[in-house]
Amino acid sequence: MTNTNSIDMTCRKAVIFDMDGVIVDSEKLWKQAEYEVFTSLGVKVTDEDSKITQSMTTSEVTEFWYDKFPWDNKDFHTVEQMVVSRVIDLIETQDCHINGIKPFIERLKDKNYKIALATNSPSRIIPAVLKKAGIIHLFDTLSSAEFEDKGKPDPAIYCNTAKKLNIKPENCLVIEDSYSGMLAAKNAGMTTVAFTNGNKEIDFDIADYRIDNFETHEIEFLSELGLKA
Repeated sequence: MTNTNSIDMTCRKAVIFDMDGVIVDSEKLWKQAEYEVFTSLGVKVTDEDSKITQSMTTSEVTEFWYDKFPWDNKDFHTVEQMVVSRVIDLIETQDCHINGIKPFIERLKDKNYKIALATNSPSRIIPAVLKKAGIIHLFDTLSSAEFEDKGKPDPAIYCNTAKKLNIKPENCLVIEDSYSGMLAAKNAGMTTVAFTNGNKEIDFDIADYRIDNFETHEIEFLSELGLKA
């Protein structure tokens, strides 16, 4: 792995962003929403089990907790949407910005890169996040694993996002903050950048490159980006 100063972008045509942890600092919000909703149903939520669910889709998380602590009075879809609604409420009311993300993407757009989003989160959350960050107008396409048979680490969401952009996977660069997301991007044949946001616990060994934030000299390579049409 190398740092951003040596990223070769001359053959890249698109940059695909993960959402949670990259576009929005939402891990704590998901944790809060899931705790509130599932404990209200009699689930004994533990930190140990919560770490297991971090990389799951919302439907997978709901099934995970139901298998451990079955509830009777609400169906899966209702519970899943309760979590989603609570996360949206928290995103809209809490400070969850990722510093520098908007100018970072604006600079990519100035270089004529296609910009996409590929997230395991439900599609209903995406507009709230992009509106919060003031960047909804900067994206060429938006993808949610809600519409895939499997979420990350399965590569389907990245393969299909490349198809939407009409760009070959090898010409896409992905910015991810989780191992499962990086694995999905790598298995889709894409170059992967690990975004740490200062988190030293992130496992980014499989990533091609790493950036720690979107603000400092770490992204000076953007001034030298090239684009092949």
